[in-house]
Amino acid sequence: MVSLRFLLCFLFVSSAYATIVSHDGRAITIDGHRRVLLSGSIHYPRSTPEMWPDLIKKGKEGGLDAIETYVFWNAHEPTRRQYDFSGKLDLIRFLKTIQDEGLYGVLRIGPYACAEWNYGGFPVWLHNMPGMVFRTTNKSFMDEMQNFTTMIVDMVKKEKLFASQGGPIILAQIENEYGNVMGPYGESGKAYIKWCANMAQSLDVGVPWIMCQQNDAPQPMLNTCNGFYCDNFVPNNPNTPKMWTENWTGWFKQWGGKNPHRTTEDVAFSVARFFQRGGTFNNYYMYHGGTNFDRTAGGPYITTSYDYDAPLDEYGNLNQPKYGHLKQLHDVLHSMERTLTYGNISTIDFGNSASATIYKTEEGSSCFFGNGNENSDAKISFQGESYVVPAWSVTILPDCKNEAYNTAKITTQTSMMVKKPNEAEDTPSTLKWSWRPENVDNFILKGKGDSTQTQLFDQKVVTNDQSDYLWYMTTVKFKKRDLFLGKSMSLRVNSTAHALHAFVNGKHIGNQHAENGKFNYVFEKDVKFKSGRNVIALLSITVGLANYGAFFESKPAGITGPIFITGRNGDETIVKDLSAHKWSYKTGLNGFENQFFRTESMSKWSVESVPFNRSMTWYKATFKAPLGNDPVVVDLMGLGKGTAWVNGNNIGRYWPAFISSENGCDAKCNYRGAYHAEKCLTNCGEPTQRWYHVPRSFLNGEGDNTLVLFEEMGGNPSLVSFQTTRVGSVCANVYENKIIELSCDRKPISAIKFASFGNPYGNCGSFEKGTCESSNNTVDILTQECVGKEKCSIDVSTKKFGAPDCSGAARKLAVEVIC
Repeated sequence: MVSLRFLLCFLFVSSAYATIVSHDGRAITIDGHRRVLLSGSIHYPRSTPEMWPDLIKKGKEGGLDAIETYVFWNAHEPTRRQYDFSGKLDLIRFLKTIQDEGLYGVLRIGPYACAEWNYGGFPVWLHNMPGMVFRTTNKSFMDEMQNFTTMIVDMVKKEKLFASQGGPIILAQIENEYGNVMGPYGESGKAYIKWCANMAQSLDVGVPWIMCQQNDAPQPMLNTCNGFYCDNFVPNNPNTPKMWTENWTGWFKQWGGKNPHRTTEDVAFSVARFFQRGGTFNNYYMYHGGTNFDRTAGGPYITTSYDYDAPLDEYGNLNQPKYGHLKQLHDVLHSMERTLTYGNISTIDFGNSASATIYKTEEGSSCFFGNGNENSDAKISFQGESYVVPAWSVTILPDCKNEAYNTAKITTQTSMMVKKPNEAEDTPSTLKWSWRPENVDNFILKGKGDSTQTQLFDQKVVTNDQSDYLWYMTTVKFKKRDLFLGKSMSLRVNSTAHALHAFVNGKHIGNQHAENGKFNYVFEKDVKFKSGRNVIALLSITVGLANYGAFFESKPAGITGPIFITGRNGDETIVKDLSAHKWSYKTGLNGFENQFFRTESMSKWSVESVPFNRSMTWYKATFKAPLGNDPVVVDLMGLGKGTAWVNGNNIGRYWPAFISSENGCDAKCNYRGAYHAEKCLTNCGEPTQRWYHVPRSFLNGEGDNTLVLFEEMGGNPSLVSFQTTRVGSVCANVYENKIIELSCDRKPISAIKFASFGNPYGNCGSFEKGTCESSNNTVDILTQECVGKEKCSIDVSTKKFGAPDCSGAARKLAVEVIC
């Protein structure tokens, strides 16, 4: 088992084209060569098969070696032993697309994913099996987990996609971040992790298995790190390389929340710091976040957009400067691969959080100068030369002499994205709507459901997660002389429904939704009951099931009570507990069952007197596909909450009526200092999500397209419009003696809005000339070199622009071009 440097080899000997993937304490080794590996997470169901080649190609062009993805159990096995690998769930097609681009794959089978995905990727039918407990030594759970994991491995093996078979997959993952939550599971948790390791190893995939955030990962599992920073991570075994499976490039967004941003400088700092301190594998989570189509968003309350402020935005556009700045870092790290993976390592501590790390081989040396101080630059003297390392940054010198890269000095463009109106021919300025009501009479007037029980059930138990909607209905009878009827009465519901609508005798008495992260609340409204039979109908709505935490599968959803009617007369209060009443249940809504969202639906729609601000209402309109190839979005401003479909494709939940709070946003974000999810927020006082992605593959290029909305709360569809998203302008602010490339992403540069070489100041969109400026006309020079071209490269030098006298201060070029 033990060989040179404790090399552990995995080889599937049956393939003549096998790739040997191994590891030692320094790095992952591929065919005998230690590798510096840069990887990026792209989740196949969060985009479409038509998008995959472009996303993966951009990953390769951005300097990635590998693409990582989870496998989502509940998407593939929505009903026990009934599987779905069609369309955007075609895992094999996705892996082959990675292979076609010449990249490696990292397959995180889990099958627990977290990923802000509904229920963490577990199917709800699993929870509803008798005696079920997730992620512990529960025989039913382990049997089902092994069945699914084995099936995925067998599918991948059949297509020869593991590296040991000549395929792209160099790493596989079992479980996920269990170490973060395993404490409450006690000894059973420890036994479960050992079982996971043995089960995975028995599958004989021929590549190493990883366990992230698992400090007690049994051998030969490789434990890895997840987080915003992993430079201080130490593997639990000297034969395990220092690996970072999730470098969080941003953060997810929740309904009612603001837009999170992680600065480009800080992401680059985290990566460079990691490699400075011995890391050799870094995976960006996410590299492309994408979209939570249909009901896949988890949470509760994860938005439909899963943009994550990743290097590729939700629609697949380059998120500049993050994409370009990291690409430059990848190029520098790859150029140092042999030195980083074979060199002897020494460190010099300069004090005040500044240090140098030297990697030395017989061929030469490479250096990192790190400055972890948040406030002050570091002046470093090294081998007779002086260097200034900005606060909270890392400088990389591949030859230990010349600075090739600094994480805080961005020399790539910033792209400002804009939304453009739909310019398709014959498209009216506003959509023409038809409508129909959701028929709820059977529930709110008759209280009729499909099943009846004398208790309140968790929503997951009844719906099996086949719908966001569950009706809870009961009847209450009062005699004419009942003590209740003469009093002030109210209905009080203790709720864990994410949103709730209440009806009494057919009248909507109110709605309420969870706020500020509190998913248990009390709904109470005054009600006038009548003598005789009264129907109480409560519509419980989920907005993504919990996806994280110990025993998260047991977190309640729906209306678990208690439910009371209270009557008050002065100081006297009478309480009637309805919790053990006979409750009737109905999963889903009529329009969903009858598929009103299908373009071929035969349901009757009216164009007369289209109502606005009406709850439980369906709307439909036709539109032409926007011209060109730019990504398409639909602006749902004016609507309340619901679901949207384009040509029968569910583009996800919408909730533009949920406005974020006015406070907590940053006009300017300081990259210095440790990042956290509440730092660098924007979009205060605005809808959490206004625009929703419509992939081009969902559209008919010619002819009409159909948009269908189900509006739960009431809204105004007259404001809805289709738009495209594209680069509107490009900026750069680059110091002298650098080369800057400006690109409008396959569109021509149309004009130079601003250009100055000297000491200009300001930010993209608001640059100003400084106190010194070159005598040559910078705008004219850039107009000649760039306008009319899709891209241009500019040598930022006095030779090109002249030599302004800036009193010794560093000179730089600030430019903004219009696309």
